[in-house]
Amino acid sequence: MNPRRRSIPINIGNVTIGGDAPVVVQSMTNTDTRDIMSTINQVKEMEECDCEIIRVAVPDMQAAEALKAIKKGISIPLIADIHFDYRLALASLEAGVDGLRLNPGNIGEPENVKAVVKAAAERSVPIRIGVNAGSLSKKAAPGLTVPQRMVEAAMEHIEILESLDFGLIKVSLKAFDVPTTIEAYQEIVEKIPYPLHIGITEAGPPRTGVIRSAVGISTLLYLGIGDTIRVSLTAHPREEVIAGYEILKSLNLRQHGPVLVSCPTCGRTEVELVKIAEAVEKELMKVKKPVKVAVMGCIVNGPGEAKDADVGIACGKGKAVLFRKGEQIRAIEEKDFVKALMEEVEKL
Repeated sequence: MNPRRRSIPINIGNVTIGGDAPVVVQSMTNTDTRDIMSTINQVKEMEECDCEIIRVAVPDMQAAEALKAIKKGISIPLIADIHFDYRLALASLEAGVDGLRLNPGNIGEPENVKAVVKAAAERSVPIRIGVNAGSLSKKAAPGLTVPQRMVEAAMEHIEILESLDFGLIKVSLKAFDVPTTIEAYQEIVEKIPYPLHIGITEAGPPRTGVIRSAVGISTLLYLGIGDTIRVSLTAHPREEVIAGYEILKSLNLRQHGPVLVSCPTCGRTEVELVKIAEAVEKELMKVKKPVKVAVMGCIVNGPGEAKDADVGIACGKGKAVLFRKGEQIRAIEEKDFVKALMEEVEKL
């Protein structure tokens, strides 16, 4: 695994992004931002699964005006997603948001950009420049690849902010196509010192979207690229947060809640292991602290994997051996598998 790229740290509210800070997990609400209570309630759901930063769409002035109440009702930093209308950015800043997501080249005349940058600088509010492959300008230089066009677009926006002596910048370069996304990030890391928000845009529903996101995000993180992530899914945003932490845990970049090890089952399995693993997974959703739990289905790999976990069971016909910290505790009956395993987790 490559050493992580060192970027200039910035603060989104009380969350540090870049530098030596951990890779941050964020998401975006799918409520109507103008519906204040629905938005606050969804953010609170996100807070329960440890979302660290939340972004909301700001399509009009009513949504911008709702941000002040939303900000008061939540506990994590709030980012306003702005397109085209600089007045929405100014109103969002006035409402007290912790970050902006916009592209300065898309919000009108130079004096409008200056007004937004000045207001953001006065409040020490960072701006994320977010480039998506699906919405690139038609004016790109001929002969450039899509990743090169993405980088060119990002650099144009970055240069606008830099020309105004604004350095609280975060950058993202997202595409649905995984290789395109990876190539774009690999190219821009040679050009800028700013922290990078990474993800695969419009990845799809959970079954396929998690896979596509995991491949792209994990590859970038393995290359040392990325300071904050969002897994973009067509689902409740809490699924994005859960998937994000699983990606970070798989690369040993964050410890967050339990890790469940379970075998894929085979002809040697003599218990209903799928049901048992699903039941354990459901129970582990209530656990916040990092713990490694193994649910193994036979005597071949079972004892070794179960012993390697903090708590584990290796199942045989009607019975299982219960392990804790590598030590065999006792044999348990099949009806007690989940209960006994969770009792040991609670003791830890």
